[in-house]
Order: sequence, then structure tokens, then C-alpha cells
Amino acid sequence: MFFEPRPIKHCRVCGSPAAYRVPADDNRERATCTNCGTIHYENPINVVGTLPVWGEHVLLCKRAIEPRYGLWTLPAGFLELGETIEQGALRETDEEAGARVRLAGLYTVMNVVKVGQVHLFFRAELLDTQFDPGPESLEVRLFQEHEIPWDELAFRTVRETLHRYFEDRRRGAFGVHLADIG
Repeated sequence: MFFEPRPIKHCRVCGSPAAYRVPADDNRERATCTNCGTIHYENPINVVGTLPVWGEHVLLCKRAIEPRYGLWTLPAGFLELGETIEQGALRETDEEAGARVRLAGLYTVMNVVKVGQVHLFFRAELLDTQFDPGPESLEVRLFQEHEIPWDELAFRTVRETLHRYFEDRRRGAFGVHLADIG
């Protein structure tokens, strides 16, 4: 199944009606202004976050917002304009968990085509265990692998990232993992 974008009805430049048509030298329908000809491209949204680790523990946040209120997740959110993926991951970790981390490298890149998103998680080393959850988190906790609430994880990308992390930790080698989430 392919992602169906939200229809753009009006040009962002001049406000005239937009129509979906295939522009010259393109192969897909794009929202095109019927007046000024501006083509409005719709591209995937980047979600960035961290997999914070303290010894044998990983840090999870219990969501205080929808979607998936009350379920556990890694600290992550939408990348903002004007920031790098690293800056966004650090910001989201601070906003959601009040955690101080040092990034240890890009870890998972997951295409979530169904919803038009790409999720990027960095491995991160917690600098301390003092947390200050923000308004998007009900609770923040450290979990050992056997304590992870697998049936209460909010997103498949989080589950996949955690599974890969524990497998890599047992092997003693971490790489970058690419995956498509259906």
C-alpha cells in the first residue's frame, strides 16, 4: 500500500486552486497551482530520536500524548526546520525525558512508507540518571532487557530498534540497521 498524501487544495504562493497533474519531466502527480504554476512537493516527514543506554539499561518514556497515550517509547519526535538530525534527536531526548546524553552513532533508519515517515534513531550514552520528563511523558524509566514492556510499546519502529539493540549487544558489535516497516 502506498502513502496517500493529504490533498493540497490551494497554492501556498498565491492562494489560487491547486490541481494534481504530472509536471513536465516528472513521473508523479504533484499539486500544481492552476494560476502561477508553482509545483508543491510532498515529501516524507523525519522522526528523530535516541536509544539512551545506562549500563545494562535502556531509557523509555511513557507517552502523555496521542497517538498511543500511556504506551512506552524511545524519546523521539519530528525533526524541525533549521536543525540537523543529531540536534533534533538531542532536543527530543531533552524535551521528552529531561535526559542528558552523548550520541554514539546513527543506529536505525526505518522507512514507514504507509504514513510517509522516516524514523532515525541514534544510540546514546546517558551522562547521568537524573531525568526530568516533559509534558509529553507521563513517566521515564530505565529497563533491563527482561523488564521491557514489549506488549506496551507504542510503535513498531521502537520495538524493532530495541530488538536489534539487544541482539547487537549480545554479539558485541553495533552497526547501522535499515528496515522497511509495513
